Amino acid sequence: MAQLIIVRHGQSVWNLENRFTGMTDVDLTPLGREEAKQAGILLKPYNFEIAFTSVLRRAIETLNIILRECDKIRIPVFGSPALNERHYGDLQGLNKKQTELKYGEQQFLLWRRSYDVAPPHGESLKDTRNRVVPYYQKEIESKLKAGKNILISAHGNSLRALMMYMENISPEEIPNITLATGVPRVYEFDQDMKVLKVFNL
Repeated sequence: MAQLIIVRHGQSVWNLENRFTGMTDVDLTPLGREEAKQAGILLKPYNFEIAFTSVLRRAIETLNIILRECDKIRIPVFGSPALNERHYGDLQGLNKKQTELKYGEQQFLLWRRSYDVAPPHGESLKDTRNRVVPYYQKEIESKLKAGKNILISAHGNSLRALMMYMENISPEEIPNITLATGVPRVYEFDQDMKVLKVFNL
């Protein structure tokens, strides 16, 4: 029975500043590094054998801290832009509160939380799902089927897209679902890749 663990990176500098981050490659804050360390402590009893990450440094650093805490720095690690955060286009770098005041709550929520509405020159969650899920199916699912336990360190939207696929979450439901930074979420599968159990640590 394989296990998959997903972790959203620890708090980033732009999370702290309440900015749209997206594909911008920003660092973790000291709190973000502490969140990653705590995630590693929680994951120490878990026997994951392979890790995947986006190619953005906040996810990579989160993964590296977790691996050090778990004494697993020698396991294979694969990075891919397919797991990167959703691209927020023209909104990247903008303060979320100021953006909401400028464009109104309805437009702000459509850009930020809807499934299929993209901000100008950016990606919708649907677009994000269309790159995350094929990568998962090709590179990760087969390893889970082979009985390998896997850890993924990525981002709020790329992981929410993956949750939609694994948990059969509808486009109508997904706007109400969030992932906290640095909180591991564990999936247990049967041999047919049906989710038997899912829980947060």
